Amino acid sequence: MPRPLRVAIVGAGPAGIYAADALLKSKAAEAPGVSIDLFERLPAPFGLIRYGVAPDHPRIKAIITALHKVLDKPQIRLFANVDYPRDIGLDDLRAFYDAVVFSTGASADRDLGIPGVGLDGSYGAADFVSWYDGHPDVPRSWPLGAEKVAVLGVGNVALDVARVLAKTAEELLPTEIPPNVHAGLASNRAREVHVFGRRGPAQARFSPMELRELDHSPNIEVIVDPEDIDYDEGSVATRRANKQAHMVAQTLENWAIRDRGTRPHRLFLHFFESPAEILGEDGRVVGLRTERTRLDGTGNVTGTGTFRTWDVQAVYRAVGYLSEELPKLPFDIGTGTVPHEGGRVVEAGRHLRSTYVTGWIKRGPVGLIGHTKGDANETVARLLEDYDNGRLHTPSAPAPEAVEGFLTSRGVRYASWQGWYHLDEAERALGAAEGRERVKIVDREEMLRASRAGER
Repeated sequence: MPRPLRVAIVGAGPAGIYAADALLKSKAAEAPGVSIDLFERLPAPFGLIRYGVAPDHPRIKAIITALHKVLDKPQIRLFANVDYPRDIGLDDLRAFYDAVVFSTGASADRDLGIPGVGLDGSYGAADFVSWYDGHPDVPRSWPLGAEKVAVLGVGNVALDVARVLAKTAEELLPTEIPPNVHAGLASNRAREVHVFGRRGPAQARFSPMELRELDHSPNIEVIVDPEDIDYDEGSVATRRANKQAHMVAQTLENWAIRDRGTRPHRLFLHFFESPAEILGEDGRVVGLRTERTRLDGTGNVTGTGTFRTWDVQAVYRAVGYLSEELPKLPFDIGTGTVPHEGGRVVEAGRHLRSTYVTGWIKRGPVGLIGHTKGDANETVARLLEDYDNGRLHTPSAPAPEAVEGFLTSRGVRYASWQGWYHLDEAERALGAAEGRERVKIVDREEMLRASRAGER
């Protein structure tokens, strides 16, 4: 009787779990069956949803419910707290599996090529997001002494960063934020937050719902300058062709014409301001210099040569994420992706046998979480095509227990899917004691202890 198709997925975030789901829904899952192991370097699964979505977005975090159902399937195992390549490398994976799918996402900040980026008080948005989301591998404290703050970027991450900086700690307390994050936010001195985009309202990358949520806080006064509401022929075409772009522009227009209110924290959305330099004194941020831009007819902008200096003491760079290079795989430094054809990894013009990518490591950090489903379906279709045509290699040790034996022999303290249930229970118990749904555990060792509760 033929054995099941054995697949390793490196990265247990949405992209990896969607790939597992696609495999489970394939004909191969019926006969001869599929056996899937997900490897995650953190002690908990769910990737971006757990560590990249702002804590005051329970609607987005609810996606975990659907992903949870996939991981509950008996054909899937989770090996959390397992790092690629430190704990298990590509050659090791090839010994145990017919195919390997990488879905490692993106966690670093894309470079912003302007002077002053290295000043004290200039921060990457990814680092700040990791801090307020309780990532175990970042410092437990964050400097929040600036009263006036700049956020560079017009995507949803920029909105998240700006909103968290502008809200009060008490507003965020009902969420899952851990005690160290609440204590840090309680010391936050920010009263003005300025978000800068170099193009116009029609080119903003905000989601309409995310944008509108800015105005829901009783403490945040959202302000848009009427002079920033400008459209050229390309912008009008964008609004006609893209419903979301139209809704975003419409919201910004409404905010631009209304009277300013009296809510204590002010959040300015600036357009047509291109960051030119982060200004510093004695190694610290003391301001931001921007160049005014204007539309060129196509929806793009050109500089006007007019500059303005903004009085800010901290700058958060939310200009995009970047994936980290994966050892033993080709990597395009410019795009931060692994070269591929339909999800098949390509090296020196040839497919790297039995090796695939999906999610942000495949297409770059763009789009919403749900967009990774299409990535996963395409990649899994190519994998199954190779399987059906005998193009996958044959592993030397395909028995499921061989992987457990390997990790144990290496002294790797991995956490299982059952371990997630224990960790989930522990976090919910901490939340219940405070009248909250959950309080996130931050420390890696504490997470592992909770995951292994009840084990001998």
